[in-house]
Amino acid sequence: MRLRPHELPTRLRQQGLAPIYMISGDEPLQMNEAADAVRAAAREAGYSEREILDADSRFDWGRLAAEANTLSLFAEKKIIDLRIPSGKPGREGGKALAEYAERPPQETLLLVTLPKLDRNQARSKWLQAIDSAGVLVQIWPIEGARLPPWIEQRMRQQELTPGPDVVTLLAERIEGNLLAAAQEIDKLKLLHGSGVITPETLLESVADSARYDVFGLVDAALAGNVGRSIRVLNGLRAEGTAAPVVLWALNREIRLLCSLSRQMKPGRSAQQVVATAREVWDKRKPLVAKGLQRLNRRQWQQLLRLCHLADRAIKGQSRQDPWLQLQHICAGMAGAPLPDDRSVA
Repeated sequence: MRLRPHELPTRLRQQGLAPIYMISGDEPLQMNEAADAVRAAAREAGYSEREILDADSRFDWGRLAAEANTLSLFAEKKIIDLRIPSGKPGREGGKALAEYAERPPQETLLLVTLPKLDRNQARSKWLQAIDSAGVLVQIWPIEGARLPPWIEQRMRQQELTPGPDVVTLLAERIEGNLLAAAQEIDKLKLLHGSGVITPETLLESVADSARYDVFGLVDAALAGNVGRSIRVLNGLRAEGTAAPVVLWALNREIRLLCSLSRQMKPGRSAQQVVATAREVWDKRKPLVAKGLQRLNRRQWQQLLRLCHLADRAIKGQSRQDPWLQLQHICAGMAGAPLPDDRSVA
């Protein structure tokens, strides 16, 4: 069965899970959100274990069948998250996928993500087998006349009402980058809450970004520059940036690094992990890989706990200074020694 990206969430809610999902395309935001929707629905249905397989040129396709027939002692259902960066499984991989699709195991969900399919792949036996047994979602770029309606729909989903010319202004600013559009819309919601967004409001937000912006803060911390990250944080505070906006940006990046750190295994470099991460823009991949090399999984999880403590401080649920907590998080991301969670609670 073939679905368009916007049809997937409704299908998951109304008709439950198929045994196989294949998501194909070259647009990172839509790819990531479609895969997230499948994983979230699977978790709700009790698929508590997840195994990530990166099918590079040295991948042993026998692992697919082995994982399909193996459940841990602590999980009754499992997701196999199979990623094919090249988009071409080859003869061995095509055979393994076709055989899997002919007899998909019970209590196991296969999620396959890969770049845009070419004409030869569209006629392949393995793709036809997956199409028959599961769901195929093909992602296409949103460009030209399709971009403004997408931006308006995204804003309205966040309970934002675009005023005259706002959609056009935002479309010009993001230059077709849907990830950038989503970030701008999220920031508008955090800064201004629900309601009408005027051109003046949008331009003011853009002007703020031109001086000290939260994304520059995240990049300085990921680059390992403790001094610059603290200076940018102080600049944000001086300019009146709301603490929840700063925390949102830091928390968002730390959650991403936590997820990527779980994929770090012996013999697999940070660059290899980040190379297959569709939620990371190509130009940011070296920076994210640098952060992934600097801290281990335990440290990224500790930073996530510090974000929780900062959130409590912002909401007045603790006596700690929220901006001091944010400083601990920025410095920790950049490589400074992390404080004990209890010392900042």
